[in-house]
Amino acid sequence: MQEIFIDTWAWCALVNKRDSGHKAAQRTNKDLVNQGYLYITSNFILDESYTLIRSRIGYRAAVEFGKKIKKSVELEAVKIIRITKEVQDLAWDLFVKYDDMEDLSFTDCTSFAIMKELNLKEVFTDDDHFKHVRFIKKP
Repeated sequence: MQEIFIDTWAWCALVNKRDSGHKAAQRTNKDLVNQGYLYITSNFILDESYTLIRSRIGYRAAVEFGKKIKKSVELEAVKIIRITKEVQDLAWDLFVKYDDMEDLSFTDCTSFAIMKELNLKEVFTDDDHFKHVRFIKKP
């Protein structure tokens, strides 16, 4: 089974019909699901996603998204990686290293660290930070 990391952008664009990336995210999601990809995400990414969905769409949308995530984990369509001390330490090193990306978040660095640790090359996002670090963005 192929694996792909899924970033906050993708989760939020899939949920928010008013998001400018909604249609692209839907198409990409359909393609990835049809190709049998397993989505890998993190508890930090879900934290960001719940918060953004709640602030942009509302409480109910965030709760429904959370329920769908739980169901997807049960069905083994999504795997959640918890940030460990080792991942956090590597993320810090990456955060310090990429001083040329002013708006880079620490959460992005935790995602980079997970992707490096799991040897993942592809990411479902529209965030160019991943491309800068040489990951393959989808869409």
